[in-house]
Amino acid sequence: MKKIILAILLFFALIYWILTAYFSDVIINKYPDKESVVKEKVIEKGWIPGLLPDSAYNIEETHDLDTNQLFGRFSYKPADEKMLMEALKPYNDRNSTYRWGNFLFKVDTKAHTVKFRNLPGTPLPKHNHTEKEN
Repeated sequence: MKKIILAILLFFALIYWILTAYFSDVIINKYPDKESVVKEKVIEKGWIPGLLPDSAYNIEETHDLDTNQLFGRFSYKPADEKMLMEALKPYNDRNSTYRWGNFLFKVDTKAHTVKFRNLPGTPLPKHNHTEKEN
């Protein structure tokens, strides 16, 4: 009897895993440079912050419509670091986090990379199903 119950539980766990993976509302977008972001109007849609440096490259953005979370990252050339750091304002925490608009940032000035996310509690922009999905 225990084996039957265990088999049923495993079956339903597998079905749950397959359905959540198939019907996930997680969208991942990747762009080689700022020109691609501008062309796709991603900044206008609110998925990527408007302070993206001109030299930004390897740009990634992931948003989850179920959890209302947006995460992203990009690399930049050292020449844009001063402009970027002047635009960001320190955010009240102990982890060297910065804020600009409705986004929080972590900047690695040695690797010239930035991680960003939406400010917790901030609603995500309305999803457009014609977006590029990778």
